[in-house]
Amino acid sequence: MGDNNNINTKDFIIGTLVGTIVGASCALIFAPKSGRELRGDINQGALQAKDRAGDWKGIAQEKSADWKDKAFTTSAEIKKRAMDTTSHLTKNVSQKTQDFKKTLSSKFNNETDNTDQVNINEQAADDVVQKLEQ
Repeated sequence: MGDNNNINTKDFIIGTLVGTIVGASCALIFAPKSGRELRGDINQGALQAKDRAGDWKGIAQEKSADWKDKAFTTSAEIKKRAMDTTSHLTKNVSQKTQDFKKTLSSKFNNETDNTDQVNINEQAADDVVQKLEQ
């Protein structure tokens, strides 16, 4: 939608400039004036067109600076949200893996009385947690 608006604005400015030049040229050519008056009018029209072009240039620079600032602000906000979300997810995953590890350890400890078997089960639980964290 923004590109379409830029194209319409650009077309409007070009159309206005071309229409002004054609209209001024026709008025000067068909007006009954002397050569000196005609040249003065042409110079005055050229100066006015130059002033208008300068004004349009200033407006375009202001708008582009505003768009640049808005884009920078928006991208900074998006980056911050992404980092906050990632941090939150990382904390949740870490907490859940720790809870899972505790649950596995308690289940293995409750089911077996053999010390060697418990150590093997704890190692297996640690392996599972490491795989989940990766």
